[in-house]
Amino acid sequence: MEARLNFFGNPTAGKFLKHINSAGMVAADSALPHATQELVKIRASQINGCGFCTDMHTKEATAAGETSVRLNLVAAWREATVFTDAERAALEVTEQATRIADAAGGVSDEAWANATKYYDEDQLVALIGLIAVINAYNRINVINQQPAGDYKPGMFG
Repeated sequence: MEARLNFFGNPTAGKFLKHINSAGMVAADSALPHATQELVKIRASQINGCGFCTDMHTKEATAAGETSVRLNLVAAWREATVFTDAERAALEVTEQATRIADAAGGVSDEAWANATKYYDEDQLVALIGLIAVINAYNRINVINQQPAGDYKPGMFG
């Protein structure tokens, strides 16, 4: 598989990505736990069929010390016993927000109320922003047919 164009090497795309990356750094630098951030990025990427982002974020999570058991169970988090209640709440919001067209009304009041049990307002803002950013990246990579498998942790800085 080859990408349709060299999106990461294109000057116009570089300007665009600079702004998305800046938004992503707000979430990355927030108090939302790093492990939760990676789980959210992985789950949204799985739902969207973005191999590039799934590859990237599973490798980044592994480099940060995440276990293979947890990574292998992200897609089946509802049945898995290896995630905290807080992580499960974040994954539920992620799924509903990523599948916004499938769920009339978007994120349910129940899912949101559950997330508010575990995260403060700043963390919830970071969660919303993170979900928006990873969905944007997923769409860029899926549209461009960006190949997966060659990512190295820290590759983009």
